[in-house]
Amino acid sequence: MSKPQKQDGIVYARNDGKVLWIRYRDRNGKRCRESAGTEDWQEANRKLRERLQARDGNLLEAIRRGEALGFEEWVDSFLENYSKPPIRAAKTHEANLRCANHLKAAFSARKLVEITADAIEDYLRRRLRQRVRIKLAQGYREKGILKSSTVHQEFRVLRRMLNVAVRKKLLPANPCAGVEFPVRVKGLFRPHYVAWSEQRTIEAHAPEYLRNIVRIITETGLRVYKELMPMKKEQLDLTNATVWIPDSKTPNGVAEVPLTPLALEAFRDQIRLSPCSPYLFPSDRNPSGYQRTLKTTWEAALRRAQIPYFRIYDLRSTYATRLSAGGVADEWVTQMLRQGDAQVFKKYSQMKLQMKREALEKLNRRANEMPAEKAGALSGTVAVQ
Repeated sequence: MSKPQKQDGIVYARNDGKVLWIRYRDRNGKRCRESAGTEDWQEANRKLRERLQARDGNLLEAIRRGEALGFEEWVDSFLENYSKPPIRAAKTHEANLRCANHLKAAFSARKLVEITADAIEDYLRRRLRQRVRIKLAQGYREKGILKSSTVHQEFRVLRRMLNVAVRKKLLPANPCAGVEFPVRVKGLFRPHYVAWSEQRTIEAHAPEYLRNIVRIITETGLRVYKELMPMKKEQLDLTNATVWIPDSKTPNGVAEVPLTPLALEAFRDQIRLSPCSPYLFPSDRNPSGYQRTLKTTWEAALRRAQIPYFRIYDLRSTYATRLSAGGVADEWVTQMLRQGDAQVFKKYSQMKLQMKREALEKLNRRANEMPAEKAGALSGTVAVQ
């Protein structure tokens, strides 16, 4: 019978240096020795406790792999396995590549486990003080200070990378959870609600095909670049007023979408505008392809309409808001958006202040206090006291 152990592990000093060491046993009873990496007794004991906790949670081997893994190596692995299509959209992968270049330049010399909340905050502060650099044949040209939204996107990509590392048990926790973004990002994740009068103004100043796009998205909630732009005419069923989406951002996005009469009219008009192409929105530069971007046309239409700029993707948010304002249950709005998570609906549906005021007008301050016959007489009306 083996001799019982008096303790799970110990911290001790060796004769060949001042750095403390720790000794403990793994789940199989094998004795493990490693450097604590510090001369502080309390810090060494903290590392010993982390090792014992990881051992008891069967995470010790994964955490050891994470400690041996360099940050740059993990970023390359993330981009290869968790960023490319079909896992993520091509535009998302391009954005991840741009952010990864800045992140690797800042943290390439560190191990994955050495990325701390303080290091991330220092990186964000440095980036917020830097200027935009444009590469030219003669060198680089500096322009204005980086936008906070640009730096915040790099922070979101880093957080996503480290979240995957946590799921793979390469990190015990995501250090981004302890990071507070240094500045306020104005307007981030605040979708713009398009009123009907505002929509009619935009349509009046937009070319015909953009007018159809605005009408289709606000009536169906289709994703503009992933679902609507590459759409072919064969996906449409005008007889049954449906459109088939074979490829989308998420698996829930692959579905048959019903069409309202306004959306059906816009689709018919777009077929008229593109008689010689299998695509609904053919490209002007490539006759065999479809239109890839609407940025210039969209900005010009808003400028002519004298409306402050907002993203064309906010038309999808407007679709969700109109469904919600019409009394559709949140669960059904989530299904109409073809989202897998009901929490995403909160980002898309932004009730306008005027809508909330209209709801407040229905407030009855004498509820459960009126006589039954009077309450019956007031049924179907709004009693504002």
